[in-house]
Amino acid sequence: MPPFRQVDVFSPEPLRGNPVAVVHDADGIDEERMQAFARWTNLSETTFLLRPTTTEADYRVRIFTPGGELPFAGHPTLGTAHAWLEAGGTPRGARLVQECGVGLVELRRDERLAFAAPPLTRSEPADPSVVATVARALRIDVVDVVAARWLVNGPRFVGVLLRDAARVLALRPDLTAFQGLEVGVVGPQPAGTGTAIEVRVFGPDLGFAEDPVTGSFNAAVAQWLTADGTLPPSYVASQGTALGRRGRVHVDTDADGTTWVGGATVTTVSGSVSL
Repeated sequence: MPPFRQVDVFSPEPLRGNPVAVVHDADGIDEERMQAFARWTNLSETTFLLRPTTTEADYRVRIFTPGGELPFAGHPTLGTAHAWLEAGGTPRGARLVQECGVGLVELRRDERLAFAAPPLTRSEPADPSVVATVARALRIDVVDVVAARWLVNGPRFVGVLLRDAARVLALRPDLTAFQGLEVGVVGPQPAGTGTAIEVRVFGPDLGFAEDPVTGSFNAAVAQWLTADGTLPPSYVASQGTALGRRGRVHVDTDADGTTWVGGATVTTVSGSVSL
């Protein structure tokens, strides 16, 4: 039976972040079984650690939601790296290199694990029909949307900027009305709260109603809103508040423009799994 870990990501407090299920030594597990296990865990993501196919990578990972496979996701990237290191993995260089569906993703180990945000493969304003659909799903007026943008970095998000964090936290969406869209919503926090923005992500047609903490969306938001000056190069985002979590996503932008997205990671379950 392959070793198994469940890692809480993006919170220094146990049980307050976003859990990811990690199956080690998964090379002998077929895709159908991987998907079945991801449905069974019913977590937003389940990952499978495999031997890399390139000498540039330390390990390879496949990432599944209950509804399908993702080429990349943020909290599974951090949680899988944590699990690989905890199991005795030794990076070939100063930084970890993960192989996944979008290619190679670099991670660094400082105060916390952080991944280099992959480039956005699509970044453009959402057209009015998409904005109208999103507004209906969020049960808000179109005029409440400050900006809406396609943000694709593996997952395909529609990013929505509202006027403030209070409006984000007040959302009571219609989970039957998203029409296959994965929607991330952001609002600025008041000064002095310790975090810059409040984030929520909804994907009811992808197998989850609301994601507790979403690294890939936070990476995309950072690339979007630091570029236009809405957010500073370095900040902390809050996510999961509406679900009773306390996710904290640390964003830092290097002088060369690389965006690093990091957070705390802690193993909450370990053992083996029968697959």
